[in-house]
Amino acid sequence: MAPETDAGVLVLTSLAGGEKHGYAITQDIAERVGVTLGPGTLYGVLARLEEGGLIEALPAQARRRPYRLTATGAEALTEQLRQMRLVADLGTRRLRTAEAR
Repeated sequence: MAPETDAGVLVLTSLAGGEKHGYAITQDIAERVGVTLGPGTLYGVLARLEEGGLIEALPAQARRRPYRLTATGAEALTEQLRQMRLVADLGTRRLRTAEAR
């Protein structure tokens, strides 16, 4: 199962760096990518990813629930990133061709 949204890819990428709770995921994405996920978006994505078996919630720690990437989630992220590289390469080639005209 692949993440359904760009936000899903961002969350999986954040969790590929290690276990994090929701606020830490939001901060990681904002600092590294410059995208701010609102709480509704974040927790909706977390719920869908957990339901799909791509992440798992761990026991709460001091009122914060950490999440971690599952093996299935790592495989899905790897495939999604591979597809994104293909699209990026194609787009770059086509832009070069268009500029050469």
